[in-house]
Amino acid sequence: MNVGRSPSVLQSFNFAFEGIIHVLRTQRNMRIHFAIAVAVLVAALAVGVRRLELVALLIAISFVLIAEMLNTALEAGIDVATTSFDPLAKLAKDISAGAVLIATVNAVAVGYLVFVERIKDPSSRVLDEIREGPAELTLIALVLTTVIVIAAKAYTGRGRPLSGGLPSGHAAVAFAGWMAATYILGDSTHWFLISSLTFIMALLVAQTRIESGIHSFLEVLSGGVLGALVTLVLFQVFWS
Repeated sequence: MNVGRSPSVLQSFNFAFEGIIHVLRTQRNMRIHFAIAVAVLVAALAVGVRRLELVALLIAISFVLIAEMLNTALEAGIDVATTSFDPLAKLAKDISAGAVLIATVNAVAVGYLVFVERIKDPSSRVLDEIREGPAELTLIALVLTTVIVIAAKAYTGRGRPLSGGLPSGHAAVAFAGWMAATYILGDSTHWFLISSLTFIMALLVAQTRIESGIHSFLEVLSGGVLGALVTLVLFQVFWS
């Protein structure tokens, strides 16, 4: 990149995802937070949370992840600025760690308020609520697919978030969308037409990633299979 030249939109997204992947790869707490986030989203499906409750959970999860990343960034900046013990540097690190703690406690409180009544009333017909909310299920499927793609890239350390690496995030999201559309329109008169069109569009996304040299066939295939399988499992378990 030329000096003084602003990065493109794609490069900006790449830099942002590289930061997320670096924190995932190097910080144990971030990996724990990611794992808990996935478990909470799956549990939200299992108990049939309402839309506003899902919004509250997503905000709480994002708050924790952002706080953890800011804490890591601040610690890295302090370590670069000083190589000797400084009480103010320690205080800054302690304060940033305290911010993560507050975010975590808040997330636990939100999770408790969302789940407590459903845990106390196991006889509630939660699966019926889920079947009536395909939009929420589709959103969670896409979020889970994205989280798994980022985690896989952090684990393999291959490629950039939006430019190469295993698996292809574009293919994963495209095929997740195809699978969601296929399930949601299963009883529609135009089911086959819509499913075919979304499948063709997903194939075109995968083809462009290969032809542009960003991904190999294996990376695109793994991404497509990942996105389709994650969505298939969620819809099969919670909306069939």
